[in-house]
Amino acid sequence: MKKQGRYTTSGLIEDQYMPGSDGLVLRNLLDISSKEEIDKVETELLFDLTDRLFDEFAEDKCFTAADIREMHRRWLGTVYEWAGQYRQVMMSKGSFMFAAPAHIDNLMQEFERRILARYTPCNFSSREEVITALAIVHVELILIHPFREGNGRIARLLATLMALQAGLPPLDFSAFETERQLEYFAAVQHGMAENYGPMQKVFNDVIDRSLAGEAE
Repeated sequence: MKKQGRYTTSGLIEDQYMPGSDGLVLRNLLDISSKEEIDKVETELLFDLTDRLFDEFAEDKCFTAADIREMHRRWLGTVYEWAGQYRQVMMSKGSFMFAAPAHIDNLMQEFERRILARYTPCNFSSREEVITALAIVHVELILIHPFREGNGRIARLLATLMALQAGLPPLDFSAFETERQLEYFAAVQHGMAENYGPMQKVFNDVIDRSLAGEAE
């Protein structure tokens, strides 16, 4: 087992890194070995996909596991061979282990039946119901961590699409990607015991920030 970047991983093909990247850049189709450059490419591709998806998904869309895989494929398909495929490597962050690869397919099917079918479309009548839906869907998807890379960004993209179904503006997660990262990850960990309160607080703050930004 070896430590690379933000996560600890073990496995085969998805553990290949670009020569000269000091184990910071996964082997990719663009032959990019600079962490700064690959981050820029991934960010630009995600912005492009987000714009397209805003026009594609209807307010009454019930999301599926296949939708999530397709979003991942469309985002990173020009960058990584395994884009849109469930990961085949173990992953952890610190001492926190994400779901084992052998269970991901079944977990995603259960996620679709038990979570996505209940909370999407996210067209609930009250803000509290919307926040609950966003928090539960987000936590459960992150805990599965179905992909080798980009799980947080895909989960935030899904949350933004759900928020649009609820009549909210695009969600601004910037604070939880920087100075409030530890609070965010703690909220994910609380979700292991189905304690979604901390993540509901995260989404309440995200929505407040997003609405304030829209009003400016």
